[in-house]
Amino acid sequence: MSKSKIHNDFGFLGQSFQIRLISQLMIDHRFAESMIEIIDPQFFDVANLKMIISKIKDYYEKYQTIPSFPTLETIIKTEVTKELTQETVLGLIKEIQEADLRDGLAVQDKALMFCKQQALKKATTKIQTIIDTGDFNRYNECEELMKQALSIGEAKDDGVDIFHDIDGVLSDEFRSPIPTGIKGIDDLMGGGLSKAELGVILAPFGVGKTTMTTKIANSAVNAGFNVVQIFFEDSVKVIQRKHYACWTGISLSDLQSNVDRVKEKIAERKSVIGNLRLKKFPSDGTTIPMIKNYLRKLISQGFKPDMVILDYIDCVVPTKQFNDEFSGEGMVMRQFESMLAELNIAGWTCVQGNRSSIGATVVEANQMGGSIKKGQIGHFIVSIAKTLEQKESGRATLAILKSRFGKDGVIFEDIVFDNGRIVIDTADSGNVSFLDFEKGQVKRKEDHIRNVFDKFQENKNN
Repeated sequence: MSKSKIHNDFGFLGQSFQIRLISQLMIDHRFAESMIEIIDPQFFDVANLKMIISKIKDYYEKYQTIPSFPTLETIIKTEVTKELTQETVLGLIKEIQEADLRDGLAVQDKALMFCKQQALKKATTKIQTIIDTGDFNRYNECEELMKQALSIGEAKDDGVDIFHDIDGVLSDEFRSPIPTGIKGIDDLMGGGLSKAELGVILAPFGVGKTTMTTKIANSAVNAGFNVVQIFFEDSVKVIQRKHYACWTGISLSDLQSNVDRVKEKIAERKSVIGNLRLKKFPSDGTTIPMIKNYLRKLISQGFKPDMVILDYIDCVVPTKQFNDEFSGEGMVMRQFESMLAELNIAGWTCVQGNRSSIGATVVEANQMGGSIKKGQIGHFIVSIAKTLEQKESGRATLAILKSRFGKDGVIFEDIVFDNGRIVIDTADSGNVSFLDFEKGQVKRKEDHIRNVFDKFQENKNN
């Protein structure tokens, strides 16, 4: 029976794999922290790649962080004196920076398994040496060697002391929320959505999910934040036009007849706002790891998003097959939430309502299409409802169904919801009421309603 060949470096996986691995170390700092101490330059079979990984490890040991690409280039320029070698290494760094990231998670898994195997091989060699001495008193040493080998690559997380950063915990800015630009919602959710938090918009088709996500994206950008708006069904030009309507107040149908005014308004905004990146993904076959790799690539290029908007998550497919179509939906939402936490980004997404939500006066949580797990994972859920009359008059009813950081059960009835001008105004609500979840009906609570309206008036006056 033939034995499998023993590999001592990454050479059997090819140079392309080694370049993509270094790329993952550069852009995914969480992965780098779990690998940097165990990855050996000798694992690379190309001399200049060994040099690059050595420089990265030296920098990390000194500063406890992975160098940026410009910093790595500066290190090579100052520490590599041979001109031809310097030019070759800088060329490799450019290849690393431009590496294909689509299978980044697979590259990480292969590299980690290889390093674990190398560590296990070293540990078993040492253990065998101890066993051969016949000194049974060193059993605990053998056990510890095995434990260390099996635990390499685990993320460093020793927990947080309960008394850590008391001032920061008690600060009004501990969440640093990003506003939605919809006053009633911002007031009741403590200013907006913060990084690592997940907001969900529930609505039937055709009522304005994209209007609301565009409004939220536009407001965040206006507040100076970097936003990535991902969509599946609209074209890039359609989303651009919606943002132009936001900035100008000109209806989508009138943009073309007001080109000069639109250009003037956009020029005014361009120099004073954050950055917005629009990205269309295919509506079939897109997974959260694919989106995650796209965001990592943006980060490696110097664009660090504060917020990502996914319009909408029902278009994302799970990374493994399930027996029925709804079982994977909870997994997809959980992956989205985990991605937000890992990259420290605020996230909004939409979910489709079921048939009973079409034409409903208020869309409730039990009218969510597919798996209810999508709602259980979200930190904040707001629904949009439109009757036929409201569609015709440019109005809607918003309901806050869930909030982990503010009041939920609040309903803003018959507000301005103009899909043409991308205007959503809760201050113009016909009534503010509360949803009684136990009885499944709307109840008026006059005292609280008065307090909410007082707050609206205060905001309007200011």
